[in-house]
Amino acid sequence: MKKIPSLFIATILLFFIVNTVFAKDNPKAASYKTHEVSTSSTNASDKSLPVVYFIRDISPESLVKVYQATGYKTSGKTGVKVSTGESENSNYLRPALIKNLVKDELNATIVECNTAYGGNRSNNIDHMKIARDHGFLDVANGFDLQDAEGYMTIPVKGGLRLKENYVGTHFKDYDTYLILSHFKGHAMGGFGGAIKNLSIGFASGMSCKKSGKLNIHSAGRSVTRWTSCPQDEFLESMAEAAKSVCDYMQDGKGIVCVNVMNRLSVDCDCDSNPAEPDMHDIGILASLDPVALDQACVDLVYKAKDSGSLIERIESRNGIHTLEHAEKIGFGSRNYRLVEIK
Repeated sequence: MKKIPSLFIATILLFFIVNTVFAKDNPKAASYKTHEVSTSSTNASDKSLPVVYFIRDISPESLVKVYQATGYKTSGKTGVKVSTGESENSNYLRPALIKNLVKDELNATIVECNTAYGGNRSNNIDHMKIARDHGFLDVANGFDLQDAEGYMTIPVKGGLRLKENYVGTHFKDYDTYLILSHFKGHAMGGFGGAIKNLSIGFASGMSCKKSGKLNIHSAGRSVTRWTSCPQDEFLESMAEAAKSVCDYMQDGKGIVCVNVMNRLSVDCDCDSNPAEPDMHDIGILASLDPVALDQACVDLVYKAKDSGSLIERIESRNGIHTLEHAEKIGFGSRNYRLVEIK
């Protein structure tokens, strides 16, 4: 009889300990009702409902597969909006995971904007260094810091908090965008996914005369300095800024979104020392509707038995209000049809 290597046993034991001792239970898992419209529902035949595609495997091949399932075809110059991550400790999507989709499938350019705080990505020189050090220059057909030469203004239609949104001047240079987001918790928004990437992600940083990021964080009160505002106003501003980006891109026809649910920390990739995730990875989701996509991710978190920490983060910031407001202003639908891909 073969002996089982002690290292293998130790690895299994460590995995068991981490996922049973340190994970925070989610008592709501059994009773939580998702926004998925089931096949038995009277609304199941409603073709107007957005479809969210879901695959459990997290790999370069699965990332391509779930994107292809949307049926979306990019045209012209394509940008892929990702987070380059504040530090090597951050849980940003690793280049090895996204290369097949970004470079081989789409031949796209990775796009980013500077931050609105100090850190390693607040100016052009430091941000380009981070992008290079983290490997993003090697997995795309170019890297574009969109606010490197300033900002441009795009209108916010039907906004309650914002009238204008400020993005990098290079934003207008693209015909289509893939919004490739790492879904996780967030210290200010409760969670971050497609809507955060569309809003805060595209917004110009403090390196510009007008910072779209400060505009969103202050709910329109300031574009030059950090200014506080009520929490719900900030969340509403994120939804409105994200909608303005999609409106500019052919009323959303120039946008497709993918969320990767791995390394589900309570902290954002903008945190250089995020909390270690204490729940299991879930999978990859894709949709043409960013509201439905983020809602489906939230639903999967709430249905997980070990997601207590992340749910606590979402609820302590009233994160769900971003989706409530997004739907209210006609940005997208919180109800969706879920199609699982094997």
